[in-house]
Amino acid sequence: MASVRVFVARMAGLAVYGPDGERIGKVRDVVVSLRVDSHPPRVLGLVVDLSARRSIFVPMLRVADIAPTAVTLASGSVNLRSFDQRPNETLVLGQLLNSPATVREGGTEGSVVDVAVEPTRTRDWVITKVALRFRRTRLARRPRVEVYGWEAVSGLDVAAAQGADRLLAVFDSMRPADVAAALSRLPDDRQRHVVDALDDERLADVFEELSESDQRELLGYLDDDRAADVLEAMSPDDAADLLGELDDDEAGRLLELMEPDESEPVRRLLRYEWDTAGGLMTPEPITLGPDVTVAEALARVRNPEVPPALASMVFVVRPPTATPTGRYLGCVHAQQLLRAAPFELVAGMVDADLPQLGPEAGLGEVTRYFASYNLVAGPVVDAEDHLLGAVTVDDVLDHLLPQGWRDRDLAPGEVHGGSVPVANGAADRTRDGQVHGA
Repeated sequence: MASVRVFVARMAGLAVYGPDGERIGKVRDVVVSLRVDSHPPRVLGLVVDLSARRSIFVPMLRVADIAPTAVTLASGSVNLRSFDQRPNETLVLGQLLNSPATVREGGTEGSVVDVAVEPTRTRDWVITKVALRFRRTRLARRPRVEVYGWEAVSGLDVAAAQGADRLLAVFDSMRPADVAAALSRLPDDRQRHVVDALDDERLADVFEELSESDQRELLGYLDDDRAADVLEAMSPDDAADLLGELDDDEAGRLLELMEPDESEPVRRLLRYEWDTAGGLMTPEPITLGPDVTVAEALARVRNPEVPPALASMVFVVRPPTATPTGRYLGCVHAQQLLRAAPFELVAGMVDADLPQLGPEAGLGEVTRYFASYNLVAGPVVDAEDHLLGAVTVDDVLDHLLPQGWRDRDLAPGEVHGGSVPVANGAADRTRDGQVHGA
């Protein structure tokens, strides 16, 4: 590159040339994907105006050089369809410039007049600098312009800079844990707009990842009927945890509004203390009869709605197979199923020697159990050998971490739910179309 750091405003109107030196058009704008945190947004590509009065999108991977007078493209395919901005995308010149922003240290407010983009070691481009213009003062006859690192400026994340409809579209491509983290940072009115727009299933997934304080606040915003619907869509153990945080009258009222089939397992969980195996367990593990084949068992394990921890083990029981089940026979690890012939019966593979947890086992005992047997899921069995449910390691970690751990802001580079929250559903954006300069 002729320039490592490029200010976007200076790119407007630059001529764009193909690898053979033929002029293609000129730069109209730069497309970025804002994030839900303070980390630098990724630059997705350029909007290039063709001489035919049509704009196309050029991915940054196709940009070979940005010089003061021109942009040169590398060999490769470029989609020649007209540019169509996607919900998770922001135009720097068209939307980001003139946006209000605040310097984190000191709280001084200004407006964006330019941003600088730079390549990283992985060949990605990100916004690294923001130029802010501040109002004139009595001592300064001209507006003051200063350049800050992206992390030093607030108010330019996806939640602040994009409209509510676009924000919802971005959330649609994110993991529930990342949506929950972003939702907790939104202003109250924007939070409620998102909650109103999400369907019950998606909202339930997000609720399961919220902190207890955010759960109570947003549940209080919902009317009772919708609150009951969301609780029905949540995992029974998560719904029980949430109801356990409410006063008895409110929890009882919501339980009465839930469908009986949905409320019954939640009521059973509420009988146990929150820090026991009975309070930690999910009453919906994978339960099979002894005459089930390996092929049928693997089909249950492959169900995308089963969490990975629960899919690590199936439990073999006498009928009925719904919890509380008939007599518990033992468990079969998913790896065992993968090594067996599809026609074999699970009854011949049962691990009957693995100790079980009683529903009254305390958190310390449950933790030692997982550490001793190197498990991610374990059976909870009562004194009459009925399988009541299964505890998973994520439930244990959730209760071992300090209270309010979900309320913590992530430090740079720290991950949440397995990944740093990012709002770019088009990380490696490509478009079908004609090849130019290949």
